[in-house]
Amino acid sequence: MIGLRALLSKRGVVALAAASGLQCAWNAHAQPVNPAPGKALVIMYRADRQAVAAKVPVVANADRLGDIGNGEYVSASVNPGRTFLRAGDRVLSTLTLQTAPNQTYYVLMEAVGSNPVRVDMRQVPAGTARDSLARSRPALAAPRAPLAAAPIVAAPAARPSAPAPAPAAPPARPAPAPAAPPPPQRQAAQPSAPAKPAAAPEPEEEEEEGDQRMWKLAVIAKTGTFSLGSTTQPIGGQPTSFKKGSKPVVGLEAELRHRDGLAFGGEVFYYKNEVSLNGSPLQGEQEVIAAMLNAKYYFSAKSWLYPFIGVGGGLSNGKFSGDIGGTMTGHAYQAMAGADIRFSSRVGLYLEYKFLKATTSDNTGQKLDVGGTGILAGLSVVF
Repeated sequence: MIGLRALLSKRGVVALAAASGLQCAWNAHAQPVNPAPGKALVIMYRADRQAVAAKVPVVANADRLGDIGNGEYVSASVNPGRTFLRAGDRVLSTLTLQTAPNQTYYVLMEAVGSNPVRVDMRQVPAGTARDSLARSRPALAAPRAPLAAAPIVAAPAARPSAPAPAPAAPPARPAPAPAAPPPPQRQAAQPSAPAKPAAAPEPEEEEEEGDQRMWKLAVIAKTGTFSLGSTTQPIGGQPTSFKKGSKPVVGLEAELRHRDGLAFGGEVFYYKNEVSLNGSPLQGEQEVIAAMLNAKYYFSAKSWLYPFIGVGGGLSNGKFSGDIGGTMTGHAYQAMAGADIRFSSRVGLYLEYKFLKATTSDNTGQKLDVGGTGILAGLSVVF
């Protein structure tokens, strides 16, 4: 009886140690770890603003990390250098990181839409990711497997101890069993074959989405209303009235947009106003063309809403026609504010408030203020 109790006590200690080891393994898997020496650690976590139930597959370089849902995370240890991340099934989102050894990088994923589900990915600082990761759980369920495997390993260990002589013959019969493993190997080869073709299209999809490019070209066509700041000015010493509202008003702009929000480009802005000399029947029109170089910054308020502010400078040219003739040129400066409401990654509704300061003059020293304010709307297309 004493020997039996001692045996049971030893088994209890072993079981307790095994359970403690499994629990430690689970905790280690459940928390992000520091990068391995010489490696970089990438932690991708999902925090939807409006929760979407569907999960999306996540790939780092050529390794599939698993399917991630809202409130879950995955991590990958990668070699330093260019790291390519991809998420999604039918609609792909991609992100490229330039990683350094012994560094940890955090990538936030937000679901946009549900049929099909698409996620936006962007790199965030550790401080931003810390709170969300504290409430997140690992996306992979691999740590649970050892808990089920432990009793299975213990069971066979107990059986062979009693029938040691008899089982000598049965082991020869399991010889057909080795013949059965080939089919599983063929089945395992079948999934690996489609995995390679699936990885091949990545560059094409990546070019189609354009997510890997640091800079993207956008073209903006816009129109709206423009009001002159000064409606009464002298021309040749004669008081002259300008119609306040311009018609037509059009603008065409091309800019290079950086994925971090900066944008640089050029703009051509055109508007026309009616002109009349006071105290005479003489009438005409003033046409102004402003050619500007602009700098803007787009803020990422939501995945579809990008407010912006900007400034620009350039030249303005005023031309008169009708009963009044002549051409005047001068410098122009402007400030803009508005928003780009993006229906997709390529097309958006562009809204802008413009303040234009422009003064033109001719060779006689005559000067005119042709600036004003405008409210414009148009279409932005990203290539």
